[in-house]
Amino acid sequence: MLDSPLADSELNPDLLTAAYDYRLPPERIAQTPVEPRDQARMLVVRRNSHEHRRFCDLPDVLQPGDLLVLNDTKVIPARLFGTRLPRDRDPQASSPPSQGIPAATAQGKVEVLLLEPVQAGIRECIWRVLVKPGKRVKVGDRIQFWDPQGSVLPYRLEAIVQAMDASTGGRILQFEWVGEAVFETVLEQVGRIPLPPYIQSDQVRPQDYQTVWARQPGSVAAPTAGLHFTEALLDQLAQAGIPTAYITLNIGLGTFRPVEVERVTEHRLHSEWLKVPVETVEAIQATQARGGRVIAVGTTVARSLETAAKTGSLQPWQGNSDLFIYPGYIWRVVQGLITNFHLPRSSLMMLVASLIGRQRLLDLYQEALAQEYRFYSFGDGMLILPQADK
Repeated sequence: MLDSPLADSELNPDLLTAAYDYRLPPERIAQTPVEPRDQARMLVVRRNSHEHRRFCDLPDVLQPGDLLVLNDTKVIPARLFGTRLPRDRDPQASSPPSQGIPAATAQGKVEVLLLEPVQAGIRECIWRVLVKPGKRVKVGDRIQFWDPQGSVLPYRLEAIVQAMDASTGGRILQFEWVGEAVFETVLEQVGRIPLPPYIQSDQVRPQDYQTVWARQPGSVAAPTAGLHFTEALLDQLAQAGIPTAYITLNIGLGTFRPVEVERVTEHRLHSEWLKVPVETVEAIQATQARGGRVIAVGTTVARSLETAAKTGSLQPWQGNSDLFIYPGYIWRVVQGLITNFHLPRSSLMMLVASLIGRQRLLDLYQEALAQEYRFYSFGDGMLILPQADK
């Protein structure tokens, strides 16, 4: 949902998608995280200046009494591999051999990426998914899934294609399996953590794409601003009088897709489920009462808090949100932001620009490139301090 007082105008570059473009050399795309994570570089943005630090310096840069709000979502192993089964197959037939995918099924290989649940059940559940190759997967097809080593699982996980999904270009799949395991347990055995397509390294471990505080399964992408934190850094922040609070937003792929329309105001953000609990609302209210500052760790946190304050005051909130923030937005809760360096023409860049101005954001990106910062999910990031606008 759009939420900006600015009128759409060809004369206002802030509302033109092309105005959020920049050139990124491929070598600046981080392929693996820095070790330890808190050694990643941090561009600290103040009102009239900026400086180059590292995330381990965060306790010294923030003030006692500030509050960091984190997204505790956990990335699920949403990438599945399988084969399309013949339509005349006997459903009672035994599974293929346990070692390796039979050569006869090689032409029917299918890759599935879970997006969001449509319906959950004890023995079956329905998900909205993307499939590859999409043209070969038709309504009524049945898919059998394999573990990452190519073996058939004891759960005999299968899915039938129920419908096409016009909103994503994907499919609606109904999953079925045998045994007493819940679907989340089955996924842990058969699925892989999905990584963004720009990460090509084979050195990435599943835990590299999770925050250290991840605990609520449901996302297909990580809240990457949180990947800079370590347990040691969280302890140091607490000792410095900088507490933390949590929201949950289950991240879908729509957040990261480039904006393809010419005018920003014509873009529609895909909705995502989020929860802002009462404990977090109380922590924010206590922070504001003592004069502290509310710092969102990531754009997902920023969108969640602003969604929960759309009535004018922050309230506990749970449900789907398609709040799209771009220059001209009136911020209600968030004062500062920790964020990564994002893809060109993305809604994430537009959100950050609404805090500090589009031109200053582009200038900072050029500074980061000149200083050889690492970009995207495993890259470096920036801390935008309160009142660092334009």
